[in-house]
Amino acid sequence: MNEISRRDEVSLSGAALRGAPWKTAAISGGVAAAVTYGVGLLTGGAGLVWSLGFGISLFALVAAIGAVSKPHEGDRVTRQARLWSLRHPFKFALLPAGIVAVLDYPVQLVLDGEGVFGSAVDALWHGALVYLIAGVVTLTMQGRARTAR
Repeated sequence: MNEISRRDEVSLSGAALRGAPWKTAAISGGVAAAVTYGVGLLTGGAGLVWSLGFGISLFALVAAIGAVSKPHEGDRVTRQARLWSLRHPFKFALLPAGIVAVLDYPVQLVLDGEGVFGSAVDALWHGALVYLIAGVVTLTMQGRARTAR
């Protein structure tokens, strides 16, 4: 009876993200969006929607990776949630991916003009990329869970 519900998994992911470096994540996402938009203006490449999507994705990735990078810090509940996240990297990565999809959908819908379904597909695609990257990076950090015991 070691199985936990999906709701408990989301709660554990949220508890692990509680101590995430949110200020650093916001600054890195904002700077990345501004730089990619500026480069896009200079080269005629990427537009505002792509730049904002990239910034949102980087924001979530920095928060997720920063949250599990120091599993021995924080209160007892946060430490246990971070250790669970390191042991179950792809279950943990679902929450940052969901955050990206939820934050990116209005940007896609309002600024891209692809409609309800096209915007949803783009937002889910960005969320899937964040899921994959956050899961793989968290998987590579599993050694921290062993040393934090």
